[in-house]
Amino acid sequence: MTQIELARRGIVSDEMGLCAAAEGVSPEFIREGVAAGRIVILRNRHHRGIAPLAVGKGLRTKVNANIGTSRDRVDLALELEKIRTAQEAGADTVMDLSTGGDIRAIRRAVIEESRLAVGTVPIYQAAVEMTARREAIAAMTADDLFRVIEENGEDGVDFITVHCGVTRESVARVERQGRVLGIVSRGGSILAAWMACNDRENPLYEEYDRLLSIARRYDMVLSLGDGLRPGCLADATDRGQVQELILLGELAKRAREAGVQAMIEGPGHVPLGQIEANILLQKALCEDAPFYVLGPLPTDIAPGYDHITSAIGGALAGAAGADFLCYVTPSEHLRLPSLQDVRDGVMAARIAAHIADLAKGIPGARQQDLKMARCRKDFDWEGQIAASLDPQRTREGLERSVSALEEGCTMCGEYCAIRLGKRRGVL
Repeated sequence: MTQIELARRGIVSDEMGLCAAAEGVSPEFIREGVAAGRIVILRNRHHRGIAPLAVGKGLRTKVNANIGTSRDRVDLALELEKIRTAQEAGADTVMDLSTGGDIRAIRRAVIEESRLAVGTVPIYQAAVEMTARREAIAAMTADDLFRVIEENGEDGVDFITVHCGVTRESVARVERQGRVLGIVSRGGSILAAWMACNDRENPLYEEYDRLLSIARRYDMVLSLGDGLRPGCLADATDRGQVQELILLGELAKRAREAGVQAMIEGPGHVPLGQIEANILLQKALCEDAPFYVLGPLPTDIAPGYDHITSAIGGALAGAAGADFLCYVTPSEHLRLPSLQDVRDGVMAARIAAHIADLAKGIPGARQQDLKMARCRKDFDWEGQIAASLDPQRTREGLERSVSALEEGCTMCGEYCAIRLGKRRGVL
């Protein structure tokens, strides 16, 4: 049985118990959340070398790091190093978005290297294989796509992005309303073009039961992708995006009924004033299914700093109820990320996730900040380093003040407010 089937029978699995211990909640809390579809547990039956990870309502906000090759740069060693960098920086999952080289071989290497749950986007492999055979992507068949999805399950992939809500009707709504940037999702654009060329419905939607059968076999979580997400502020929360979200809510319900865990993916580029509304809309339409958001990015004009942009949007999204943040690196919209980009992206997303956890009252979040405050009061530098989200960066940046006998730092020296307060007996 799958985790959701066990949960609905009142059974607390070993995986649920491990997740409960990691989250600081009761096993029954996890079981009830999984049974209701509010929580998913990421771990493929074939991926036993990792700890299961719970994502969803009432739990710590999780962070994903994307890695992967492109046709312009196929360097497996570098991508594996990115995984190690993401792990060291504190990511909770990694997604292999490779579109260059031997996709299955790369995926297997990623799964072997990663200590974290691994996600993929199977349609990328299906499209790359068509190109490698010198055939048009439009010639891809439903069997080609479902074979690749089956391979992902066999290889141990824990969650897959599938753009089931990109249908002829949802794409038509985008076209009727009009967009500045059109469809910016790679998977969404591939499927939209395929439907137009073949005058047929999206096989992921039309043959959804076939997808559910594969996912159930491996207890592989479906991440119902936002193939019509907005790629700029001007396109946010339009009819196509909302139509897709309505469909994803219906498909998530069908997944739960079939014994398959599902979460929902969200935008994208969204104005700050619309972020909370997007989260509340998703939670209402999708019956509290876990929400996995890219950013969101509340401005379009900060290339090179989009990890900061996304941290601002991610903190607000998480506070409003988003459960899972996909990192955005400084190189977003510019190039494949470097190792430093990966680290910076993970840290920015972790900051956003922690701010969200404070707002949501997640167990243990407030205690971390209280510990830092007490260490600052006591000039306990090692304690401050240990309490920080990035101890390495904190240690590297610390400069103790000679004038303050190393109690303070070089920002204030002997005029440190905490030091002066202690002298006056205030602290």
